[in-house]
Amino acid sequence: MVIGELLDIAEVAERSGLAPSALRFYERRGLIAPAGRNGLRRAYEPDVLGRLTFIACARGAGFTIAEIARFLRATPEDTELRARLATKARELEEDIARLTRMHASLRHAATCTHEPLVDCPDFKREFERP
Repeated sequence: MVIGELLDIAEVAERSGLAPSALRFYERRGLIAPAGRNGLRRAYEPDVLGRLTFIACARGAGFTIAEIARFLRATPEDTELRARLATKARELEEDIARLTRMHASLRHAATCTHEPLVDCPDFKREFERP
């Protein structure tokens, strides 16, 4: 339910795909904050949905809840965090390269007539690259 400009916890849960308990957990960890209450229900600014998308992306990239909370509070002077972010960016680049190779191989295998598929020279070529 939309409350004025605010979204209640049920609406945020529905739109984000998260359970209300996950939203309360994120609140306890300082990742999100309600803007107020409508009776007993928490209410959030609509921009919480963008923050939840960021949190989901960061979790998918391997960041812990504590790391995400720290990042959300970070200032440009936080050199330790910036170093961690640079390291994580390099790790993601490696993951992207690996997944791109796998993607190309699977797309090829989907139409390849070689028997067996995994012995196809075009399929194997993607895995011979570093």
